[in-house]
Amino acid sequence: MPSKAPVIFPQEQRRLTAMGERIRLARRRRRLSMVTVAARAGVSRTTLYKVESGAGVATLATYLRVLAVLGLDADFDAVAADDRLGRRLQDLELEP
Repeated sequence: MPSKAPVIFPQEQRRLTAMGERIRLARRRRRLSMVTVAARAGVSRTTLYKVESGAGVATLATYLRVLAVLGLDADFDAVAADDRLGRRLQDLELEP
């Protein structure tokens, strides 16, 4: 039985939508069709549409595969690279 989709708050949905739009624009700038990118990423065209629309049901791995096809997978390494809060807690020797 499929699990329930996670609850996505409005602020998070806006961020997902904006990221999906940036991915769509990157694909279009490269003059790649949805069919081509989907095939190279190993996903369906419907799944690529969900990524580009910011649907919260697409997996993180799917986003990574699409970014790799577009040559943007290095951007993925920047996610949570600078954990300012964690470093502050560590510096204060507080237990999280």
